[in-house]
Amino acid sequence: MWARGSRGDPRAEEHCDCGRDPRLCEEGMRLRASGPRESRAAGGQDPCPVSPRWLWTDPAAAQRVAELRKELPDADFEVASLAGTFEAPGVRCVASVDDARSLSAEGIKCPRDSDDVAHLLFTSGSTGEPKGVMITHANVIAFVEWAVVHFGMSPDDRHSFHPPLHFDLSTFDLYAALASGAELHFIPPGVGLLPGRLIDWVSDSRLTQWFSVPSVLNYVAASDGLADRALPDLQRVLCCGEVLPTPTLIHWMERLPHVRFTNLYGPTETTIASTYHDVQQIPIAAREPIPIGTPCTGEEAVLLAEDGTACPAGQIGQLHIGGVGLSPGYWEDPAKTAEAFIDDPRLPGSRLYRTGDLAKVDAQGVFHFVGRADSQVKIRGYRVELGEIEAALQTLSELRESAVVATPSGEFEGMTLCCAYSVLPGTEISDVWLRRTLARLLPSYMLPARWLGLEQLPKNANGKIDRPTLKDWFTNGL
Repeated sequence: MWARGSRGDPRAEEHCDCGRDPRLCEEGMRLRASGPRESRAAGGQDPCPVSPRWLWTDPAAAQRVAELRKELPDADFEVASLAGTFEAPGVRCVASVDDARSLSAEGIKCPRDSDDVAHLLFTSGSTGEPKGVMITHANVIAFVEWAVVHFGMSPDDRHSFHPPLHFDLSTFDLYAALASGAELHFIPPGVGLLPGRLIDWVSDSRLTQWFSVPSVLNYVAASDGLADRALPDLQRVLCCGEVLPTPTLIHWMERLPHVRFTNLYGPTETTIASTYHDVQQIPIAAREPIPIGTPCTGEEAVLLAEDGTACPAGQIGQLHIGGVGLSPGYWEDPAKTAEAFIDDPRLPGSRLYRTGDLAKVDAQGVFHFVGRADSQVKIRGYRVELGEIEAALQTLSELRESAVVATPSGEFEGMTLCCAYSVLPGTEISDVWLRRTLARLLPSYMLPARWLGLEQLPKNANGKIDRPTLKDWFTNGL
């Protein structure tokens, strides 16, 4: 069930200037999902029926979807589109709440099981070749049920919706709101590009929960977007998808002492997140990495050495994930599935996902991310972890963001360390100054040999730094 401008909120009217029914206007949309209490449409009317039978799409894609529907004779769904004047064969156009209410609420006539695939998420990982990760209903339900309880989500919450739908973080945003009855606030187009406007929007929306990749927090911190903004309604900030820089976390925690911060870890293949770490206090050292924590309920994190044996506390090994979030594998790709999803050497009949990440576990059972197994390079005979160089760069207050990649050198060193960076507005630094400053923090063999100053580092569709593009720029030029 859904409703827009729930509880008859008059602000729903203010969001609409397009002439369409404000309860179906996508501008400034607010979604109230049905949870512990009934959700109603604007004006206190009964909620509109949303059945699995109806596939909703926008006008631009509706006709093509309808054509695909004809090519699937056994498909048990109909196509609906939010548009008032759009016409296409096989598409039911919806321009008002009354139109939506007239749709059949009859469900799909086919058996469904919790182990059925709910959706496919395509990820290229470090290979650049897309793989369709199969995620089941049970995978999503397990994480959402854990998160709702762990974070204490309720119908009084107001959550952000920041990621694109093809990014697995969106799965949590959508279904956690549905499970808890929280409001889900979609970030208006363009707002996420301006730190000041983004924080103003968080404040005006009175969000209680923010969830995104750390790059967004980096951007806000580097631009001091939190200046003079207390955000009293904000209760939780959750991060997932890439390494959370310690200086960024310190910046946010110092300015928002009332907020609970959690670092989540997990690849797409294990459904949203597999481990979590609630940060109890502001980190003392800016170069001390933030732990990725302990497994969520029903999840399992295992460190294995190259010979397949379990690593003791303190020893670095490759991180493997098992448990309730584990994907069945890659869509129609048994070879890649067999390569990434291995038999658990400790427990016959069980499977583990080989993450490709290196980690270690301390005496308290807390996991610490070390880096990617494929991001270790050899420079002049030394093994170098690119993440360690980036951690040192993140402590420099003059930089807004930075990334380190390695490219073939054609020389005896084998690989060349390359650093791309952007500086804060009004800041001027040189490559020479940056190298000298970094030399105080790192040994000489870990210092990048090539530098590239940019106004902004390239990002991929999920908002993460696009390292393959940086490698290409260093190799072939901009």
